[in-house]
Amino acid sequence: MRRPSLKFSCCLITAIASCASVGLAQEKPADAAAPAPRFGQFLTLTSPIGDSQVARVGNLAMELQARAVRENRDAVLILEIPPGSSRFGQVSDLARRLTSADASRVRTVAWIPKTVHGYHAIIALACHDVVMDPDAAIGDIGRGSALPKEEQELILSISDRRRNSRLSRGVVMAMMDPAVELLRVELEGATGFPEHQMLTPQELKIQRDNAVAITETLKIKDAGAPGSFNASDAQRSGFLVAKTVKTRRDVAALYELPTEAMREQSTNDQPVNARMIALHEAITPLTEEFILRQIRISVAEGANILIFDIDSPGGYLDSSVNIANTIAELDPAKVTTVAWISDRALSGAAVVALGTDRIIMKPDAHLGDAGVIREVEEGGAFERVPEKLWSDFLVTLQNLAERKNRPPALLQAMVDKNLQVFEVRHPDTGRVTYMSEYEIEASNENWVKGAVVAESRDDVLLTVNGRRAHELGLADKPCADFEEVRLRLGVPESNRLTPVARTWVDTFVWVLRSQVAGFGLITLAILCMYLEAHLPSGLFGIVSLLLFALFFWSRYLGGTSGSLELIMFVLGVGLLALEIFVIPGFGVFGISGLLLMAGSLVLASHTFAGMTAGQRFNESMGSLGSLAGALTTVIVVAVALNRFLPSIPFLNRLILTPPGYAAGDDSGPHLTPSVFADNGSSGPVQMGDVGITASTLRPSGKASFGEQFLDVVSDGGYIDHGTQVEVIRVTGNRIVVRPATPTAELT
Repeated sequence: MRRPSLKFSCCLITAIASCASVGLAQEKPADAAAPAPRFGQFLTLTSPIGDSQVARVGNLAMELQARAVRENRDAVLILEIPPGSSRFGQVSDLARRLTSADASRVRTVAWIPKTVHGYHAIIALACHDVVMDPDAAIGDIGRGSALPKEEQELILSISDRRRNSRLSRGVVMAMMDPAVELLRVELEGATGFPEHQMLTPQELKIQRDNAVAITETLKIKDAGAPGSFNASDAQRSGFLVAKTVKTRRDVAALYELPTEAMREQSTNDQPVNARMIALHEAITPLTEEFILRQIRISVAEGANILIFDIDSPGGYLDSSVNIANTIAELDPAKVTTVAWISDRALSGAAVVALGTDRIIMKPDAHLGDAGVIREVEEGGAFERVPEKLWSDFLVTLQNLAERKNRPPALLQAMVDKNLQVFEVRHPDTGRVTYMSEYEIEASNENWVKGAVVAESRDDVLLTVNGRRAHELGLADKPCADFEEVRLRLGVPESNRLTPVARTWVDTFVWVLRSQVAGFGLITLAILCMYLEAHLPSGLFGIVSLLLFALFFWSRYLGGTSGSLELIMFVLGVGLLALEIFVIPGFGVFGISGLLLMAGSLVLASHTFAGMTAGQRFNESMGSLGSLAGALTTVIVVAVALNRFLPSIPFLNRLILTPPGYAAGDDSGPHLTPSVFADNGSSGPVQMGDVGITASTLRPSGKASFGEQFLDVVSDGGYIDHGTQVEVIRVTGNRIVVRPATPTAELT
């Protein structure tokens, strides 16, 4: 009768230990203080496990750890482990993250609703508890074969940390090598009570050599059989499995977690595609232009992690706020934004960092001091801006804080040197955060006010280092170098992260996008079009195209122009060319082409996004005004060229000026006086003369009259090369012709 009672006693002790370890409700003395409620988070892993999931688990564990320390209560991280196959490297990295000492206040639980074989079982071995569906099984890590020696040693090092009190080396060895036999041994413990251990024959021999009293042995696994264990059998035998339940809700109830814990954080399981943007200078409108353009390019190229390498003293308020708002508006489910601060992010640079989803700093880096100042004297004298002028900025910081789940009061204390921030604790949930006196009074909840945050004392703008920023919930746990940041974010080595910094090209684009440069580009481009129409050499046409290309290129990189504006412009040029070269006269095609070109130039100058109807109207009128000014300038220049072109050096060589009309042209041919006498005209030709076009008239070109080659203009539009033409009008040096009638004769 001795053995049954001993077995019952052992089972009873095991059951009590099991209940205590998994955190089941225990009866407490009536006068015992109620412990702070637990909080936790479910996280479902997917197969195959990649670097992004390793980083996500590690980050979530650190977040729970930080909150557990702040609020002085326990945290639970429940990982739902799926069946499937993954690489050993990623699984072992995840296991090492779970067994890290940095998450000492977080209890990790492996929830296995379906049978798990292969490397995924290693994740369960790294957790404090294993909770399974009664019909599920776990093990056979080598899938019928023994693992390599080096992999076995790494897995045994994980189990030797004894996070799971029900896990022994014998169980792990049986899961890794089918040749290992596993025994359930009852022996006399140090306290005199019997206890059960899962041992291999070799371990059992060591126990016997040490004169340990063995009362019973039971074979659990034969040599040669796969090391896979059913959840119900393992729980009854008192090893590996803490509890068997059927649903996630049962798991949450087992650890007394609220329903919110089952709501998982949004995840992005796409492969990591990271981009890095450098901010190593004072923030100016030029810097703003560069950063916003790089954000657009990176997102368009499919980046799902944007890392901003910040080391800046700050700069212009408006530019900093625009950058921060643009970053904050990115969808965190698609793009994770990270600020990496290696030295300092002060003033406007701090605002930019606070717009990101995550801030990672070196331990001694600085963040804060965002006071608003203005220059009062040229040469560097500054003064603080009155409070009424930066009250809107405080609202902006509050919006950033609410978007990124940071205490608003801490951000506002970076701007307002008179704002004191207090640590507050919720009496029911134990949640700790930071509030100003006004926020505490305005909240409907009964927050318990604690000590004032030392960095927010009177007459000091809040500035914190990396360690303190982590304690206050402004930033993640500090990293010693960027390689540690890469590991935390799960960025693979194959994803090279070269910071994109501003170059002379960015400065050039910024200059081209200015209003003055845009006006100049359009004016010169239209003027070159006019010159090409009157001097068909091809040179001015090429220059015009280059100028328009520079205009649209700078607007495209600036984000105000896209394919629509370019298509509109090309279509407008095509319609205008169709009107000039194919269809006589000036009608629908020409007007439509001009309207399309003008519309494309206006649209390419502005995005109109985020503007009110009035602002969009004002911007449109401003662009139309610039375009009208460019056209007016071209008209004035064209009139001047038409008057003085024959006498302008170099350009007069591109045209054939009628002899006798160019001032000082002694070397050119001249008409004899008899020509004037016979024709009764002061010009080389007179009305009614007939010649042959020496070039295509569209509408201007050249025609030969006898031995003379003169500039002529068509009266009706396009006239092909080699066509007989008749002079119908001579005005000064302008000779107007039309196709000759069949009865006309050459002179």
